[in-house]
Amino acid sequence: MDSLFVSSLLEALKNPDETVRDQATKKLWRLWYQQKGIYGLEMIDRSQKLMDSGHTDEAEALLTQLTHEQRDFAEAWNRRAYLYYSIGKYEKSLADCLVTIQINPFHFGALHGLGLCYAALGEYSKAIAAFRRALAIQPYSLVNQKLILECLLRLS
Repeated sequence: MDSLFVSSLLEALKNPDETVRDQATKKLWRLWYQQKGIYGLEMIDRSQKLMDSGHTDEAEALLTQLTHEQRDFAEAWNRRAYLYYSIGKYEKSLADCLVTIQINPFHFGALHGLGLCYAALGEYSKAIAAFRRALAIQPYSLVNQKLILECLLRLS
């Protein structure tokens, strides 16, 4: 990935203009999904279709295969984290979020997911820290702002 291009997109996430932020967000997601070319994109697409049709075991197997074949494919780890979160396997989701962030420290989706996992596990201070890290990248994210407030309320 072109680091100058990615840097400009990350900077655009902080722009006061919502249209600029939305376009940058879409471009970053596209880059992340396409990081490993057609093969990676097709595997992620297949896993999503399996999840959508309720075949989570098959989707998990496919994403696990992809994470083994392409260890540095952040989006494969992130998609599996999403799958785990959606079926209530928060510890497994948390682990995959951490791998995603290790590969791509600017992955605001994985940081958001990390916060969701910590919140689901009742670790509200850690959730707040994760949501704040996501906000450092996407300062206009209302959902992360709201989740921080919800976690703060649960701590008090």
